[in-house]
Amino acid sequence: MTILRGHFTMVLVLAVPDDTDAAGLDADLAQARQRLDLEALSLTELEETGAPAEAAPSHIVTVYGADHPGIVHAVTAALAERGANITDLSTRLAGEEGEERPVYVLMMEIELPGELSIDEVEGALRRVVDEQQLELSVHPLERDML
Repeated sequence: MTILRGHFTMVLVLAVPDDTDAAGLDADLAQARQRLDLEALSLTELEETGAPAEAAPSHIVTVYGADHPGIVHAVTAALAERGANITDLSTRLAGEEGEERPVYVLMMEIELPGELSIDEVEGALRRVVDEQQLELSVHPLERDML
């Protein structure tokens, strides 16, 4: 769940029995969309990729700057092109209410494939934030010990 361009946004992944009527499910969701006054609702079948791997995020990436379209796409595309996995993502607008240009903050936990260095990821992200006129912070994720 997050806020994108001022709209509450959520992605829900669910598993249904193989014999589920997809058209019926879509119709039921359309009724729920109307009843809840949602702006959009989309149903898409996903390919089965096997058992999910145990996520091992290693770094926190924070990007911030003047809010404008394309921030999430540009940053996440740069990570995806290098095979980095985003294990957690949140966004928010910071600043005073009524402020003309609020600051958009994007925070992510990322997991790197074995062959990818954080220096390579940070270099790619620096190119993106320069193009998008944003600021970047990359830090190792500190593990909580219980």
